Amino acid sequence: MKRFIDTLRNIWTIEELKQRILLTLGMVLIYRLGSFVVLPGVNVDALADSKADAGGIVGLINMFAGGAFLRASIFGLGIMPYITASIIIQLLGMAVPYFQKMQREGESGRKKINQYTRFLTIAVTAVQAPGYIASIKQSAPGAFTDNSAFWWVQSIMILITGTMFVMWLGERITDKGLGNGISLIIMIGIISRLPFAFLSEVKSRTAGNGGLIIFLIEIVILLLVIVGSILLVQGTRRIPVQFAKKIVGNKQYGGVRQYIPLKVNAAGVMPIIFAQAIMFIPAAISGFSGTGGGVFSERYGFWYNLIFAILIILFTYFYTAIMVNPNQLADDMKRNGGFIPGVKPGKKTAEFIDQVMSRITLPGSIFLAAVAVMPAFAQKLGINSAFADFYGGTSLLILVGVVLDTLQQIETYLLNRHYDGLMKSGRIKGRGANAMMVQQG
Repeated sequence: MKRFIDTLRNIWTIEELKQRILLTLGMVLIYRLGSFVVLPGVNVDALADSKADAGGIVGLINMFAGGAFLRASIFGLGIMPYITASIIIQLLGMAVPYFQKMQREGESGRKKINQYTRFLTIAVTAVQAPGYIASIKQSAPGAFTDNSAFWWVQSIMILITGTMFVMWLGERITDKGLGNGISLIIMIGIISRLPFAFLSEVKSRTAGNGGLIIFLIEIVILLLVIVGSILLVQGTRRIPVQFAKKIVGNKQYGGVRQYIPLKVNAAGVMPIIFAQAIMFIPAAISGFSGTGGGVFSERYGFWYNLIFAILIILFTYFYTAIMVNPNQLADDMKRNGGFIPGVKPGKKTAEFIDQVMSRITLPGSIFLAAVAVMPAFAQKLGINSAFADFYGGTSLLILVGVVLDTLQQIETYLLNRHYDGLMKSGRIKGRGANAMMVQQG
């Protein structure tokens, strides 16, 4: 306890870190308050009394939005249109030479890509907003008091503005606060649903559905799943790199051994988010057309989870290929006088790194997919759907990844100011702990 208090005191004495924490908390508070502001012309009582389905794909979207989706909030679509736009831009970067060129232009190219992503986010939101409103009207017919063309246009514009504002909050958190703002906003939406899910499961078990013993077993299993998720996020394969000795004057440089920590899950939680966003598209189309979503509306069904798992595996390879460039790593090592023992510099080094990444990405992607579909198994075993969402899946992986990432940033500030880290031994590795650039010792 004393160490914990001392750590909090050290965090508060670092002025820059304190300002970043306060800014992040302020942005999160604005987001949470905005999620309770409903669209104009909405009968809140009729919406609350309706039999709107809070399960299935709708329940997951609502959880990501922190409950704003079913509240017909101005932030009802949350950050998901931005995620969808990011996926499209990433795919264009793999297939279109113009976008490939921008990716190689460094900071200026990144700014252009971000601008295109913002414009595309507006277009995606404009497409999703009518379907969102139509789905609310269908599930709660008396919720909207106006149905004029002006009201539709006004509501769509408000939803677009709300999504862009949430995106802006995420970017400000990334630049001036702590952690990745977009991921943090998603995490906040998930956490806001945790107390309700926990109490619902306790109430269900104490009412005679297995009793508290079963509930305690569920908690133990949940802790084991959390530990497994942390191991997935933290797992690395270290490749040794030897630097050649250089003698300048009377001093010797280099001649030391360092490591390239290739993560088992180099893509972090992005394959989960990307795959989930793809799975949202059929649901959005069905909401707009008024037709059923088929297997895509059965979130705990076999075919939904099979397609979901396959998408996660594919996106893990796709995003890892973007995040880890073997040719660049080989060139950096060669330029700095480094080499992998037993491997020739240059092309052979790039091939070796690519081979290692392929080997560790396969089990990592399969394990990631297995954890992602675990809520379906939990729900089949009698756990209520709200609590089952935290039994692995998107919710848990995002929570673990974002928390580790944020704690790593805090620890970096502490160590840079010559304070102790957050742990007695070892260091916290977040999703951003892929130290892929090899520096000369």
